Amino acid sequence: MTAIADERRKRIFLIGSTGTIGKAAVRELARRGHDVICFVRARPVPSKAGPAPYPEGLEGVQFRCGDVTTAASIAEHGFRGERFDVVLSCLASRSGDPDDAWRIDYQAHLDVLAAARTAGVTHMVLLSAICVQKPLLAFQHAKLAFEKAVIESGITYSIVRPTAFFKSLSGQLERVQKGKPFLVFGNGDLTACKPISDDDLARYLADCVCDEKLRNRILPIGGPGPAITPRQQGEMLFSLLGRSPRLIQVPVRMLDVIIGALALVGRFVPASAKKAELARIGRYYATESMLVWNPVTNAYDAAATPSTGTQTLEDHYRKIIAGELSADLGEHSVF
Repeated sequence: MTAIADERRKRIFLIGSTGTIGKAAVRELARRGHDVICFVRARPVPSKAGPAPYPEGLEGVQFRCGDVTTAASIAEHGFRGERFDVVLSCLASRSGDPDDAWRIDYQAHLDVLAAARTAGVTHMVLLSAICVQKPLLAFQHAKLAFEKAVIESGITYSIVRPTAFFKSLSGQLERVQKGKPFLVFGNGDLTACKPISDDDLARYLADCVCDEKLRNRILPIGGPGPAITPRQQGEMLFSLLGRSPRLIQVPVRMLDVIIGALALVGRFVPASAKKAELARIGRYYATESMLVWNPVTNAYDAAATPSTGTQTLEDHYRKIIAGELSADLGEHSVF
């Protein structure tokens, strides 16, 4: 894709630029010629042990430091009284803690939206999650609450609900490389998803900035190819490693027992209550597909889940195994 024409060039205020998807979005928006201002936490002391906290040296990209959980900082250190065309959010809570979810997924976004409207913003592109279709967890309810707020605000919106990310499906690669079995819940076919890469998702988010067909819509999106189950993921890994598949089936009931025990202890020990919420998140992903929910059939529908991009999970696994790519899991590894 060539750079956009000057008349379509946007001034974009971006939050959540330090995650892997955020970094990919910054690169893609800069490649297309947009002016991108990233609002980030204060830069940590540089370390030789890890990658830079956000992209460097990209033309048209600026970084402004502040606190996204403080409305005054968003206005003073982020928007600075300037005008912007679009707000793009790749920001999400990471801990699974309900307080953190409501502080980040809801309130911080609400404060950004208020400041954005003052800055003349007419369009918000929001990276949400496909799992909010069946909300059972705190972070899902927080995301839905903000989705509702942005829709009712009157601002033009593009709400993107992606399926599983490559990084969230790479957590067992290292253990399989070490000769250990691949773990699946139930028979390994309880769930399915259409995994999407950071780069393909970033391109789709960038499309939302200028494509009028993607406005005022909730947009579920997956990667290329058919839906894939955990069992198929495991078999794919072993095939790429040239080994016979070794899968261990873990009963979902085991998660229920763990959740019950942690919840009981959590009545008296707050740390256990937080662990119980993390276990609930694990159970959700072990039993719910990351596909479009069809209310007519009362089932997940792979055919109804749109696809985009060219990068496949198999290619991603192959590059990691070949040492061409590192498995940047962050806090997104699922089983």
